[in-house]
Amino acid sequence: MSGRGAPTPIERVQDPFVHEALLYEGPAAFLDATMKFIYEGFSMDEPIAVAVPPPNGAMLRERLGAFADGVTFIDMTEAGRNPGRIIPWVLTKFLDEHHGRRVRVIGQPIWPSRTAEEYPACVQHEAMINVAFAGREATILCPYDVARLDPGRVRDAHATHPIMADDNGRFPSDAYDPYGIAEAYNVPLSEPPAGATTLRFELSGLVEVRRRVAEVGLDADLPPDRIVDLQSAVNELATNSVQHGGGSGTLRTWHDDERVVCEVRDFGHVTDLMIGRLRPPEGRGRGLVMVHFLADLVQRHTCATGTTTRIHVLR
Repeated sequence: MSGRGAPTPIERVQDPFVHEALLYEGPAAFLDATMKFIYEGFSMDEPIAVAVPPPNGAMLRERLGAFADGVTFIDMTEAGRNPGRIIPWVLTKFLDEHHGRRVRVIGQPIWPSRTAEEYPACVQHEAMINVAFAGREATILCPYDVARLDPGRVRDAHATHPIMADDNGRFPSDAYDPYGIAEAYNVPLSEPPAGATTLRFELSGLVEVRRRVAEVGLDADLPPDRIVDLQSAVNELATNSVQHGGGSGTLRTWHDDERVVCEVRDFGHVTDLMIGRLRPPEGRGRGLVMVHFLADLVQRHTCATGTTTRIHVLR
């Protein structure tokens, strides 16, 4: 499939964490590689999770038959709709549930219908997996459907995964650069539509921030519980702007037929790409990680002059 020569042997490394991209063409190749991965896990008594879109999950369930009961299946189009949820609320959750045991996960965060808006967050998620789980006893296999994905998205997989796999075997990526690819997708966000509302706020204006968010949610006919979620997420961002982003910020809100969007801009510069991606210890505030948990998509652009964070909630 790749047109290369024989894959280069992979040297044994000290880090017990393995993050591997599977490049496959078609259902048969997907099943062959993932079933081998799963049965290896069974043979070593490793807990196994499969977090993929429903069509791939259904194929694996059917092929596994009665053995499917030994696998945790997760619909990635729901649990990972917001790519920022995957590290804290899918992968870390599974690892922590099996503390003290090596685990293996099939995780497919990038599929052909992922939108251009979602994709930068997907790439940054894949890159930051390597940071989040360094030293953890886990193997994560990420399938990439090379027959249906844009070639650029397949190329990006080489930058986010230290190990690649295809029908020729496993080989180290010569383009692996997680921080470089994450920064490459740290791009300015598009301008909001002309009808967006704008509110400048400081500490004393946080009540007005929550009121404006409720207004846009009501205007879009969001269910009451989702309005509360949206208020909680925006309040977390706005409070962070006051505390760490120069003491003030700007809120812009709008909605369309598909979603409600709230954007917070401030003068802070985010230098730690793991912010909001790690679950805090029990008993401590959850902060920005809850923004990812509550939103259907989080987009962020940060630079020396400020940070823009945009959260989407589907209608």
